Formats: sequence, structure tokens, C-alpha cells
Amino acid sequence: MLAPYASDPEQSRGRRVPEQASIFRSEFQRDRDRIIHSTAFRRLKHKTQVFVEHEGDHYRTRLTHSLEVAQVARTVAAALQLNSDLTEAVALSHDLGHPPFGHAGEEVLHTLMQPYGGFEHNAHSLKIVTKLEQNYADFDGLNLTWETLEALCKHNGPVRQAVSYVLADSNNLYDLELHSYASAEGQVAAIADDIAYINHDLQDGLRASLFGEDDLRSLPILREAYQEVDARYQNLAVQRRQHEALRRVFGAMVGDVIVHARKLLTESGARSAEGIRKLNHPVITFSSTMQSDLSSLREFLSARMYQAPIIERRLREARSVVEKLFSLYLERHEYLPEPWRIEIEAANENTAAARTVSDYIAGMTDRFAIHEYVRLTNSRPKDLFVD
Repeated sequence: MLAPYASDPEQSRGRRVPEQASIFRSEFQRDRDRIIHSTAFRRLKHKTQVFVEHEGDHYRTRLTHSLEVAQVARTVAAALQLNSDLTEAVALSHDLGHPPFGHAGEEVLHTLMQPYGGFEHNAHSLKIVTKLEQNYADFDGLNLTWETLEALCKHNGPVRQAVSYVLADSNNLYDLELHSYASAEGQVAAIADDIAYINHDLQDGLRASLFGEDDLRSLPILREAYQEVDARYQNLAVQRRQHEALRRVFGAMVGDVIVHARKLLTESGARSAEGIRKLNHPVITFSSTMQSDLSSLREFLSARMYQAPIIERRLREARSVVEKLFSLYLERHEYLPEPWRIEIEAANENTAAARTVSDYIAGMTDRFAIHEYVRLTNSRPKDLFVD
């Protein structure tokens, strides 16, 4: 049973290129399956989340992160009687547009692309699923439903100003109503992203010894979690103790969203998915108490993990790799594979060339970017290189 404000695949606004309906799958299930089978999705397994992909077998990559986001999103969507298939499709696709080396790579591309319309990973995700995936005979991209595209481009809420030419072009083509909030399903996928990354970054930071249990016990929500574990278990091994504490924090975040969102959804009076979009506020949020606790966690992770010297050193070198590749490809088109080189030469225009180079680099995995750098410069980035 779906809530009245849930997205109904039978009422979808459809696809840009009409297709015959599937006998066995809903339209949103088809979207999810196309995303999972896409080339861009497979490449996420070798893209940085926080640690460069080859640094350890157990650190999260963009792929494992996306899978964890999808799991959280489905749980929350089901509890709120929303469409789990649409929620999962958005969750799985939300990071398709990340370039190699995560946010460090994105920052460099955004700076380099300023004269040519900018770069932003959410917008690039949209470009991948509407143009850059080129495996189907009848259309470029994945020909996803309007609802999946809308939620994908509004991952961070309404788009007051298109930060990339991609969003402006896509809005003209699909009328994605950038000024409004996404469906409830889209909002669930976005908050599931926050829940997943906070939880797994705490785990990965502990594994990397960037901080310890004593540091975590100083944080409000973790203090209570450790107290509960210690009261229930005696002489628990360190790894099990950490896991038990963090899973309680994880559960608390998920439970808080479900309880608070139920309240907001009821108070909204919305009786349709369109009703959710017309509200001038989100309906899938944390409570004020949880928001305060998570603000402390974010500040802690920023100081102790994202800005840790070892992370910063590697990401500085990663920025240099992306910057050098962009410069080389833009100056020497022959370094590009034939299809990309042909596209640049056919356009014969600086903006088109820069956008093509940016698209090519954004699609790279960490290891391919490193190997391309080695191939073209005959030098090795010592903190990044992997044989």
C-alpha cells in the first residue's frame, strides 16, 4: 500500500522517447535496472569516496557508498509507504557524475570549466543518463522517466541557479521544474546519502586510525551509543564494540528520519506527489535534536578526516593529476580516444572542446586517471601510484 503522496509509476510523466511498457516491471523498476547495468555505474567501484580507491580493500568506494545509500533509502521509503523502486533508482544514480578522486577532482574540473559553463557532479550525473551513456539503439542516455531525472537533479533541493550549463540545457529539454522540491522519494534518497556517508566515514576513519574510540565517545550521539553497548556487553573485543556502537548511531539516524518525516508528511496535508513538490519546504528531514548531533559529527569528520594531513596530501596530488590531464587533452586532441577526438574536431569550437575533455575526464576511474597521467607525462604521482 502506497501513501497518497507517493509517486505512482502508472501516473509517470513518461520518458522523452516513448517506449512500450514492460509486462513484468514498473517504469521505476526499469529505471533502476538500467542504472545498475550502465557503464557509469560499474566505474564507481574504482572511484574515490574519501580514500583513493586502491588504498585498501575495505574502505568505501563510490560504488559501495551508492549501494549503502540505496539500502537506507529503501528502508525509509518502505516505512513511509513511498515508492521504493523510484527511491532506489535515484539513490543508485546520485553519484554517477563524480569524477576521479571524489570532491577533489570535482573542485578542479569546476575551476577549469568556469569559462565554459562550469562543472558539478549532480549535473554531470544528469548528463550521463540523458546523453553520455550510448548503448541503446533508439536513444542516447538511459531514457529514464521524468520522475527519476527530476529527483536526480534536485538531490540537494531546489535549484535556484543552474551552476552548470547541463542543468540549464536539461531543464529546457525536460522541464524539470528546478525551482521546486523533489518528490518525497527524491528527498528520501538525498537524506539517505547523509546517513550513509556519516556512518561509513566514521567506520573508515577508525579503520585508518585517523581517530580513536576515545575521540568518538566525546561526541553526543556516540557517547550514548557506547554507554549502551558497555552496559549490555562485558569485555567485548574492540572491533565488535566499535561496530555495535556505530550500528546504534546508524539506527538512531534512520529511526529519527522516519518518525520526523511521518509527522511532517501528515502536517503537510499533501494528497499527491505533486502536492509534495508544491510545498515550500522539505518533508523528509531530521528532527532538530538529531540535526544538532549530526552537525557535531560533520564538524568532527571535517577536522579529523577530510582535512587530515595524509588525506590532504594525496588529494593535492590528485588535483594536479586532473589539472594536468585537462591541459594535455585540450592542447593535444590526439591523446584522446578516437570517438572523443572526432567529436572535438567536428565541433571546432573552444567551449565544445573543453566540455568534451571534461566529460572524458569525469568518466575516468582513479586508476585510469593515474595510468593516463603516467603514460602522457612519463612521471609517477608517488602518493597515488599503483602498479
